Amino acid sequence: MNITILDNATLAQSSLSAISACGELTIYEHTSFEQVVEHSKNANILLTNKVVLNRETLSQLTQLKLICVCATGTNNIDLNAAKELGIAVTNVAGYSTASVVQHTFSLITNLLGNTHRYQQDSQQGLWQKSAMFCRLDYSINDMQNKNFVIIGGGTLGQGVEQVAKAFGANVILAERKGAVCRAERTPFDEAIAMADIISIHCPLTADTQDLITLNEMNTMRSNCIIINTARGGIINEHDLTKALEKNIIAGAGIDVLTAEPAQANNPLANYHGDNLLLTPHIAWASTESIARLINEVSLNIKAFMQSQQRNRVV
Repeated sequence: MNITILDNATLAQSSLSAISACGELTIYEHTSFEQVVEHSKNANILLTNKVVLNRETLSQLTQLKLICVCATGTNNIDLNAAKELGIAVTNVAGYSTASVVQHTFSLITNLLGNTHRYQQDSQQGLWQKSAMFCRLDYSINDMQNKNFVIIGGGTLGQGVEQVAKAFGANVILAERKGAVCRAERTPFDEAIAMADIISIHCPLTADTQDLITLNEMNTMRSNCIIINTARGGIINEHDLTKALEKNIIAGAGIDVLTAEPAQANNPLANYHGDNLLLTPHIAWASTESIARLINEVSLNIKAFMQSQQRNRVV
């Protein structure tokens, strides 16, 4: 089997020995949309993280038998076209849970403790000029007893819930917006109105696009912080920028944007207030997570070659 990786740079130069053991491996660090057909023309198996494979492209890849998405989301693949063309598609779920949960709490604890601001001050020599042993210029807040609202009750949401409870937070699971409230859930509008911390872990769908706009933020507590390590577009970025500028909410930790890499005209990328922590879609990408991802992809390939169903989307 000829195996081609279209965007190896997203795998952070991790060992590919498990993949190369499955066939003849061709590696491209990056593949632009214009290069997809040229890079893929000899492949029986394609590995991609974020490279778009649409109907027009897939119809030209006559040797292609399997697409391995090196991620959980498959929105970059035209699944209907793949099915019609007899191309199998697999993905990998759950490999980055520990990494995403850890990054989520890194953003939360930095914002609650203003750690980033204290660190900057220390680098700039302000601690050395202090009249006392410490500096207390910015608020430092506990997570204990805070209302911690989780949007999205899947594996990631459950992982965040477990850690939040360990910190002593009052965990509140928000129901889907506009849905009949299930047991052990709180109606969406009520949940966000009582939140001190909101952490988003739901997929981006037609129902969750612009789930949180300025209307919702205006109902939140002024001390509330919002964390999004899920998908860009769930929070309206222009509205969030306004809310941060006007101190409608206390802060935000954002790891995902609607267009990635960040665009020059993105309002959050151009915002420089201390109440925003913006990271470049790295929550998933611990060394251990990527190693698990590569291993899972290799197992998907081996299963396909043995005519077995494993992590099949198509």
